[in-house]
Amino acid sequence: MKIDKLLLVAVVGVLFFASCRHTEEIAYISDAQRDSAFALKGQFSSGIQANDLLSIYVESQTPEATIQFNQETNKIAVLGGAVMNPGNNVVSGYLVNHDGDIIFPVLGKIHVLGLTHRELASLIEKQLVSEGHITDPVVTVKLMNFKVCVLGDVVRPGQLVVSGERLTIFEALSMVGDLTIYGQRHNVTVIREENGLRTIGEVDLSSKSVFDSPYYYLHQNDVVYVEPNMRKKKNAERDPMVMTYISSAVSIVSVLSSMFYYYILSKYYMNRN
Repeated sequence: MKIDKLLLVAVVGVLFFASCRHTEEIAYISDAQRDSAFALKGQFSSGIQANDLLSIYVESQTPEATIQFNQETNKIAVLGGAVMNPGNNVVSGYLVNHDGDIIFPVLGKIHVLGLTHRELASLIEKQLVSEGHITDPVVTVKLMNFKVCVLGDVVRPGQLVVSGERLTIFEALSMVGDLTIYGQRHNVTVIREENGLRTIGEVDLSSKSVFDSPYYYLHQNDVVYVEPNMRKKKNAERDPMVMTYISSAVSIVSVLSSMFYYYILSKYYMNRN
């Protein structure tokens, strides 16, 4: 009886400590004070990059003056931007080539690499006015192919294509079903390629410092990698049959313990009689 009680206490103790450690491992921004406010930092985007697909729309109080700048979009070659999707439907847009240029109707080649969308819109507006095409143009520039990849210990790893230009690392992880129970929250890796440079950053999702990280807002073509924790790494190093062996051994010990217990119990009653 004492042995059974000791075994029960030991099992409960192990489960308790394991659960405490587990809770610490999976908590997000655990050091942030609740009901607190922080100033927003970081940039949604560092500027237009090669292979960005841009939507450029020109408006004016004289709609007929904008026809050649909007309807011709679907006739631009791949260098300037019309891209065919799998359904053979033409997708409006301007694909930025490797030199950082687009070919815009009438205005011709425009170097856009590194410009913000507002800067490009302003540049086109000025050219339309200075060349006498439109006196009151309003240009809107949007990114059409904002995508990031999320890999590693998440529920549904894969590529995310996002409408809009603002995506936080938490939003991206929620779109792939969150981290698994084995994913490390303390050192999530973000790989970024911009302006001919590849940078590898690290984000601690368990700390409020994540909000100050340049990788809190994800950029076009970022790759997010969630590393498995030590528990999973150690499990991967073991023989896959180890758990089966352990389970079988525990079952055998349990059966032998029961047999021994009933044997002692039967001997006890026999001696009493």
